[in-house]
Amino acid sequence: MSAAALRRRRCAAQLLAGAPASDTPGGGSAATRTAVAHLLAVQAQDLRAARLALRARGAAQRAAEVDDALTQERSLVVNWLMRGTLHLVAAEDLAWLHALTAPLGAATIRRRLGQLGVSEAAAERAVATVERCLAGEGPLTRPELAERLAAAGIRAQGQTVPHLLALAAGRGSIVLGPVHGAAPAAEHAFVHTRDWLGTPAPAPDRDTALAELARRYLRGHGPATAADLAAWSGLPLRDARAGLAAIARELAPAGDDLVDLAGRDMPRGRVPPRLLPAFDPYLLGWKDRTFAIDPAHARRVHPGGGILRASAVANGLAIATWTAPRGVVELDPFAPLAPAVAAALRREAASVAAF
Repeated sequence: MSAAALRRRRCAAQLLAGAPASDTPGGGSAATRTAVAHLLAVQAQDLRAARLALRARGAAQRAAEVDDALTQERSLVVNWLMRGTLHLVAAEDLAWLHALTAPLGAATIRRRLGQLGVSEAAAERAVATVERCLAGEGPLTRPELAERLAAAGIRAQGQTVPHLLALAAGRGSIVLGPVHGAAPAAEHAFVHTRDWLGTPAPAPDRDTALAELARRYLRGHGPATAADLAAWSGLPLRDARAGLAAIARELAPAGDDLVDLAGRDMPRGRVPPRLLPAFDPYLLGWKDRTFAIDPAHARRVHPGGGILRASAVANGLAIATWTAPRGVVELDPFAPLAPAVAAALRREAASVAAF
């Protein structure tokens, strides 16, 4: 399969081509939740970037629509999931994704806490304190929880607090839910999971969960390989292979070891230019990203240290990075832009500003 064809198919899977996600029946927050469920998970250590990822797909016209889904409807939540990183997911997907991915991060979190001088006993006391405060006081932001931990005599400086919160989240007892205040200065608050979402449905057995992971990953990322699924999820390659094998009858080969869900319509035409935020799923979803980023420009998009810069794409290929100081989009193109592409990106910049 040519790189151009692969970009078209993956852009369609990523909701970056074809009808905008806002065409979902019900529109508004229904479209937002449906788009997140389609993608399965949107990286969200930067909530502003996660909101903008949904804007790029037409799944939200204003940042407030995403915040409403988090705060009023409780249809979206954020937690440490794939690769031990914060991800935005549909509330109904939290329990089974958490069961699959959380155990992988527990040892890493404990090791890091030990390096930060937090003993096992202190970590357990911190988790109990966080759970008690959230159960008794309701939603609390990270700074507010840091105050509670410090008052309980627990170290709460630097990177200690996020790792303690990740430890509690790994137990399934807390989750990031409501947003306090208005974007872009809004603060995301933690909640007690059962208080916020109720008693979760029993998680499926691991084999069933791996099959669902493979199916849902391909829905938003196909065509892909087992190595792509492993890299995106953070699970071992054997688990990715097992998940794909379990749904083998639902798959169709796409060449070069790629598979996709069978029966998908082949996308036609060109993929419109888009302004994608930092950590966008389209630039994170596969082990090999050269289909979307020319190696000559890779360091401008991925400078290292886990950073993925906001990028402009045309026909699914990265053509620039961008920033928005004071809310005004500024492009840093890799080469002179064609007039039609430049005009389309100006419209995208106006959409970002309105968002």
